[in-house]
Amino acid sequence: VQLQASGGGLVQAGGSLRLSCAASRRTFSPELLGWFRQAPGKEREFVGALYRSTSITYYADSVKGRFTISRDNAKNSVYLQMNSLKFEDTGLYHCAASTQVGTRPASAEKYNYWGQGTLVTVSS
Repeated sequence: VQLQASGGGLVQAGGSLRLSCAASRRTFSPELLGWFRQAPGKEREFVGALYRSTSITYYADSVKGRFTISRDNAKNSVYLQMNSLKFEDTGLYHCAASTQVGTRPASAEKYNYWGQGTLVTVSS
């Protein structure tokens, strides 16, 4: 199964972007879907995640109230709506999926499927 993230681009601070992540196999139904990002020169960090069975979401403190994760089961896709973007939101955004039971949302090492990433650049 491959995950393909898209929707990145260049946006001014205060603007919005919507990232999409689609799985290559329609029957792929991981329990946990997450978004991570990596800024230049920094380590990868957790952005947010969604549990498929309950639709419960978790977000990093830095994006709470600005970012929203949603899903479309019919399209086998997950989305990251990013509003009120800040310069510090710049980075390569990856979607990830975990089929492992009990994965903590922010535990990147527990996700067993990763997309290649889509670049988000926020100009100040």
